[in-house]
Amino acid sequence: MESLRRRFLDHLRDERGLSSRTIDAYARDLGRLQAELAEHGIDDPARVGEHEVRAFVARLHRRGLGPRSLQRLLAAIRSFYRWLIREGHARANPAAGIRAPKAPRKLPATLDADMITRLLDFEAQTPLEKRDKAMMELFYSSGLRLAELAGLTWDRIDFASGMVTVTGKGNKTRVVPLGRMAAQALTAWRQERASLCGFSEPAVFVSNRGRPIAPRSIQSRIRHWAQRQGLPQNVHPHLLRHSFASHLLESSGDLRAVQELLGHSDISTTQIYTHLDFQHLARVYDKAHPRARKK
Repeated sequence: MESLRRRFLDHLRDERGLSSRTIDAYARDLGRLQAELAEHGIDDPARVGEHEVRAFVARLHRRGLGPRSLQRLLAAIRSFYRWLIREGHARANPAAGIRAPKAPRKLPATLDADMITRLLDFEAQTPLEKRDKAMMELFYSSGLRLAELAGLTWDRIDFASGMVTVTGKGNKTRVVPLGRMAAQALTAWRQERASLCGFSEPAVFVSNRGRPIAPRSIQSRIRHWAQRQGLPQNVHPHLLRHSFASHLLESSGDLRAVQELLGHSDISTTQIYTHLDFQHLARVYDKAHPRARKK
């Protein structure tokens, strides 16, 4: 079991190109399954049936593991067994027909337009302040994930066309617009960046030591600016991404476009943003529905 688990994790990294964070989550979930099976004297994954997986999930649920964690666990087990079947180490997927308890859908927090303006409305003086402003403008301008911004290189930014190419989850590439304010902030940062590192460093955002900035440092800097600008809530990169999606959907009503810009593979993931402006939806209805239009 341990040997197969390690080979599967190598497959996730080398063939599927998943991030180290995602692979760590798979490793934890499959390690939990492996420990549970070992307690019952099972070391061969081919001996595991649907009954064993159902009992395993039920025990974890009784111990307090939440629906989202159980959903992720079952997804990891299903993915593991699909690989085992492909490699000839199992004949059936024992988790294929098992569903975790439904989790209540949590609505994403957002900043309204005034709060965004408040966060970004400061005069950047030092090189690091200009870097921080460029990072936050880019998060909100283009709806990037934290890992996408941290891994961004200069060759992926086309100032002439106003577009940015990013590599997201599952090693998927997409092209997103670069807003005017973000382009200005990036240009200002680029002029100062030489004081921290040489031109041979391809990363757009670097630390005060001239190395690519770590994701945790990005989170810390955004928290710093939110507190400094007097925002009343915890501000983090994903909150800026949520705000980007919400404001864009509110203004355009184009769910498919927002899906593409966010890089969501399933539109149901994007649909969570449709709750944010009921008045906008009501206006669209009044304007478009045959029985609602005023003559």
